[in-house]
Amino acid sequence: FMWHFSVEMGQDQTKQQIEKGLRLYQSNQTDKALQIWTRILEKSTDPAGRFRVLGCLITAHSEMGKYKDMLKFAVTQIDTAREMEDPDYLTEGYLNLARSNEKLCEFQKTISYCKTCLNMQGTTVSLQLNGQVCLSMGNAYLGLSVFQKALECFEKALRYAHNNDDKMLECRVCCSLGSFYIQLKDYEKALFFPCKAAELVNDYGKGWSLKYRAMSQYHMAVAYRKLDRLEDAMECCEESMKIALQHGDRPLQALCLLCFADIHKSRNDAEKAFPRYDSSMSIMIEIGNRLGQVQILIGVGKCWLIRKELDKGLDAVQKAQELAETLGNKLCMLRIYCLSESIYRTKGQQRELRESVVKFHEHVEEMELYCGMCGESIGDKNHQLQALPCSHLFHLKCLQTNGTRGCPNCRRSSVKPGFV
Repeated sequence: FMWHFSVEMGQDQTKQQIEKGLRLYQSNQTDKALQIWTRILEKSTDPAGRFRVLGCLITAHSEMGKYKDMLKFAVTQIDTAREMEDPDYLTEGYLNLARSNEKLCEFQKTISYCKTCLNMQGTTVSLQLNGQVCLSMGNAYLGLSVFQKALECFEKALRYAHNNDDKMLECRVCCSLGSFYIQLKDYEKALFFPCKAAELVNDYGKGWSLKYRAMSQYHMAVAYRKLDRLEDAMECCEESMKIALQHGDRPLQALCLLCFADIHKSRNDAEKAFPRYDSSMSIMIEIGNRLGQVQILIGVGKCWLIRKELDKGLDAVQKAQELAETLGNKLCMLRIYCLSESIYRTKGQQRELRESVVKFHEHVEEMELYCGMCGESIGDKNHQLQALPCSHLFHLKCLQTNGTRGCPNCRRSSVKPGFV
């Protein structure tokens, strides 16, 4: 009895210490919170307490952009969950492994851990996490430019968010949908979704951390820039950067600096863009965001073209290509071939030009980036897009003119090649 009593005492103390750490963390005293949590980890023998404190450390390191440490804690957490043999703990552990890999741009691993989560037969807790699992999986598919599957996952995540009345999750999914439509060049929708996220923050976000506000403002800034509303873009990006600096949020600082650089590039001001790209790059390298590094190199390449320094432009573009290939991001590859094409055309290098054109078309074909009705590329211009329930995308104008009885893309893929 005495032993049992002392175990419970220990568990209570662990719980109180974790709460104390959370209070410090929420009031921006990150270092003190980390000290408390690390101490618990060293001393505590209670697996449930250890699991919970590892969860706190994972979140904190994620927000600081220390993704390699985040992954280390996630690996320790999954070991703790296996010790307890509890499906709910295992689901959460695998979700944290998925998230850590997503941050480190290891998209295939992310997808595989997410699938493990969805196959776990846990209780209601696991069902509450499924929306977050779908979001992480959607982000990974987006990182690989597998657009139909990404959209499918985001829409599932939204359904979970609505069913569980989880406004925070809805807010995060809206931001991801903003990124999704930016990549497909439907800039109206790319602005609509982060604006919806900002509304959710205003209506429900009193007790939320400010990162949700910062996140929605950043995604709005990106969409405003694409719509050529550069003043609005600057205003949203400054708002986001201010919060990111207050909270030591390195990943968001890197994204805001990239956005500032892109705004200057849109104004053809390479002089102002270059130092912002440099600052963003040093943070992206520090945190391990390789997709961010590719986007910076593409921006730098375009700035050199503004300055008519073709060789320097080509150098940046080739570095971007090496990185994009290791990540498997097909859309970045497409943008890179497009840039290379214009450089080789200007330089009159016919053989390289032909190679770029061929590669460009191969990627368009592979990514199925065309409307199943008119056959033209999706993402060529700022066309409004519409997804059918199967998540296949079409030009909105084509759907309105032709109407549809079921999805032409699904019909096509269900016809067996031998019987065409």
